[in-house]
Formats: sequence, structure tokens, C-alpha cells
Amino acid sequence: RMTDSVPAAERRQRASAAFSLSFLSLVFSITAFSSSYWCEGTRKVAKPFCTGQSKGDHCIRFNSPDANNSNAVQYIWETGDDKFVDRKFHAGIWYSCEEIINEEGEKCRSFISLTPSADRGVLWLSIVAELLYIILLLTGVILMSIEMCYYSTVIDGLKINAFSAVVTVLAGLLGMVAHMMYTTVFRMTVNLGPEDWRPHTWDYGWSYCLAWSSFACCMAAAVTTINKYTKTILEFKHKRKTLERSLKIKYKFPDH
Repeated sequence: RMTDSVPAAERRQRASAAFSLSFLSLVFSITAFSSSYWCEGTRKVAKPFCTGQSKGDHCIRFNSPDANNSNAVQYIWETGDDKFVDRKFHAGIWYSCEEIINEEGEKCRSFISLTPSADRGVLWLSIVAELLYIILLLTGVILMSIEMCYYSTVIDGLKINAFSAVVTVLAGLLGMVAHMMYTTVFRMTVNLGPEDWRPHTWDYGWSYCLAWSSFACCMAAAVTTINKYTKTILEFKHKRKTLERSLKIKYKFPDH
């Protein structure tokens, strides 16, 4: 009994570890997919003209006190880079938002409409792959939870374990392809996108890191699940050999 209870406890620990990693991967992927911080950066835009009481470094000043008089000659003091201001922006799979100068809030546009028409198909493939990635992760989490709560024969548990391992591996491959396709589309949009959107400087944001963290957790869950399946099979083979050996001994030397 002691030898049977130890592997059973180890199997439960491995099952709970795989479930935790899969659930964490699912939460990370949903959060990253719904957010718009895959890429962040700045965009150089021309300063607006100062109107009314607006002053400061975010608008262009005139030397004429009567700014509304069209006959007055107005001189712009800003030259070179002083005529531009850096506007922060962040973009995701669905939206690209940038701050509004001299006002609070953001102005958002659909990232799909900003993508060049030649790369729009790749972006839709990335979106479909991300959705399938989330669906497969959810399926794997459900299967692992059934395996943990379903007290039946070990053979049934092995079948569920094998299916959840296949589903988790497929999810990881789809997630990797989806993230790489979005990276390619974003780079093409930076080079060939509309002039009023192209960033001056940009880098990957926290959502992008979260998406790849989800992929890492998914692959770790897949490795844990496959390891659990392999160890259970080896335990069964060892028990079968032990049983066969004991039967042979009992057959050769029957107990009278």
C-alpha cells in the first residue's frame, strides 16, 4: 500500500502543476489578446497653433497679439525640431491609440484599417490563430480539471492525460505562429502604413511580453503532462513485470 500511495501522490502533484500552468497560460493569453499594449512608442507630429489662453511647449506661438487678424503678419518662433512634439501611442491586435496634445484622453483607430492591404490577410490569420490558441488552452484546462476530479480507473485517466497533452502541444504551436505573424505584420505596418500613424520610435509593450509568457507556460504545461503520462506508463510496465515474475515463481514453486 505504501508503494502504491507514493506514485499516486506524485501523479496528483504533477497533474496539479500542469493544470496551474495551463490556467496561467489561459489568463495571460486572454489578457494580452484583449489589450492594446503589444507595441508602444512615440510619433513626431507638428505642434498645433496656440489659441486663446493656451501656452507652453505644446503649441506654436505668434508674435502678433491679434491672432485672428488675417492681414497681420505673423511670425512663428519655432524652427526645426521645435515645431514638432512627441506623441505617445500604443497598439495591439485590435486598436492603435495615441494621446491628444493639450487635452486629456486618447484617440483610437482600428489597427486592421492601418495595416497595408497586402498584409491584412496575414493579420486575420494571426487573429484566427490567437482565437484557436485560446480555445485549445481552454480545452486543455477543462480536460486537466476533469482528470484531477474524476476518480475512476487509471486507464481512463491516462486517456484524458494523453488527449490533454496533444491539445496543449497544438495550442503552443498555434500561439507561437500567431505571435510571430503579428510581429511581422506590425513591422510591415511601421514601414508601409499611413503617414499619419508611422511611429518615430517604438518597442514591444507588456502585452507582447505577456503573450510570450503565455506561450512559455503552455509549453511547460505540455512538457509536464507528457512527463506525467510517460512516468505512469513506465510504472504500469514495472508493475506488470513484477507481477509476471511473482506468478512465474509461484508457478514453479507452488505453495502446498
